[in-house]
Amino acid sequence: MAIYEFEGRKPELGQDTYIHPSADVIGAVTIGANCWIGPGARLRGDYGTIVIGDGTSIEDNCVIHARPGEITRIGRNVTIGHGCVIHNATIKDHAVIGMGSVVSDWAQVGEWAVVGEGAVVRQGQEVPDGCIAVGVPARLLDKQVSEEYKAEWSNFKSIYQDLARRYPLGLKEVS
Repeated sequence: MAIYEFEGRKPELGQDTYIHPSADVIGAVTIGANCWIGPGARLRGDYGTIVIGDGTSIEDNCVIHARPGEITRIGRNVTIGHGCVIHNATIKDHAVIGMGSVVSDWAQVGEWAVVGEGAVVRQGQEVPDGCIAVGVPARLLDKQVSEEYKAEWSNFKSIYQDLARRYPLGLKEVS
């Protein structure tokens, strides 16, 4: 794994957090406990700051960054799907950001909100708590996240938290 200090800005990693060897964590990045940072993820706190809450999974090939002097905040138990870009945004607890989505500058994604696969949440756009946003640009659907969905996704989130514990012991390079 590549963890870098940059100009005195040093990452802080929570207990039992897993960072894949091909991921990069640079500068002012705080990652909570029991998080999963997947292969190819890039978290750049070189001139901005990134704060990630406990139990969050940042899946393969995600890019997370912040503007100079600003903060990208990702809450607890958030799922950031494969290949997402999160830039200078706020994502609250339990949100799900679908694969290939972009959440842009100053956007806000609420608690238990869902951003569908491939969606683009524009600068300053808000996805309220429990709402679902899809499309390019993202638009809100006329329905809320159900209790069944929350239960199912709570289970999915626990799978990545479990992987964060298993990978350090089970991942072996094969020649």
